[in-house]
Amino acid sequence: MEKFYTLNDGSKLPMIGFGTYNEQFEDNKKAILDAIECGYRFFDTASLYETERPLGTAIKESGIARNEVIIETKLWIDEMGADNAYAALEKSLNRLRTDYIDIYMMHWPRQTGAPDENWKELDIETWKAMEEMVRQGKVRRLGLSNFLPHHLKNILENCTIKPVVDQLELHPGYSQEAAVAYCKANDVLPMAWSPLGRGRENAMIGNAILVRLAEKYGRTIQQVNLRFLLQKGILPIPKASSVAHMKANMDVFDFELSDDDVSMLSCMPQTAWLGEHPDFVIPDRKSNPENI
Repeated sequence: MEKFYTLNDGSKLPMIGFGTYNEQFEDNKKAILDAIECGYRFFDTASLYETERPLGTAIKESGIARNEVIIETKLWIDEMGADNAYAALEKSLNRLRTDYIDIYMMHWPRQTGAPDENWKELDIETWKAMEEMVRQGKVRRLGLSNFLPHHLKNILENCTIKPVVDQLELHPGYSQEAAVAYCKANDVLPMAWSPLGRGRENAMIGNAILVRLAEKYGRTIQQVNLRFLLQKGILPIPKASSVAHMKANMDVFDFELSDDDVSMLSCMPQTAWLGEHPDFVIPDRKSNPENI
């Protein structure tokens, strides 16, 4: 990929990444090897996803130099706190077969129902530990996931190293305009997980607005979704299990949605929302002793 976003530390990220959440893949390693062959060089994973091991193995087997690939991973809510975070990092490094992480993130800002003062203090404690990981050279830069403005503000007011990205569920029908605007106002790149509406595919495919726009531009609904995010200055990390879809998700730089169409998509009624919210509904951690 030749197109990049420039982060607040001056480093660059490809404008489209590859998501590795494992529910879509029968063979995680093969899917990642296919993605590498298609040209993806930025990969998103997490301790929760159970894809750190196949990602690390695929990168090794691909023959691509480590410094040509960007790895982003996350610690889970039960790995927060200084001691837990250090232990979580070492496990992720081991699973990924690498000695550094390009972007290390907190996956969620709080546990459901945790008192405000507890989650704020725990977030800061965890962030300070992550900053030390950067100073030790085990992490290159830091990020957040599912942090809304009131969560992000807590970090920004107490950090020495600023987060470079904040990963949120973002797509037409759930564009979280206030959260995106807050990220941009504070020079934090918004990143879109579930940019195609994970878990609600039929709602996207059957949406009259998206169907009309796909026909108008001669593109797939998925490509319209990705183009919408790019024009709003958001980095999407779509998943794909087939090579055809991997290539199609990258083929979104030779057309442009009109301003009116971007506005219409920004104002769509809520559609294809996964149903998870950092203050109310957080997914359970999968129980896999080998992964933990």
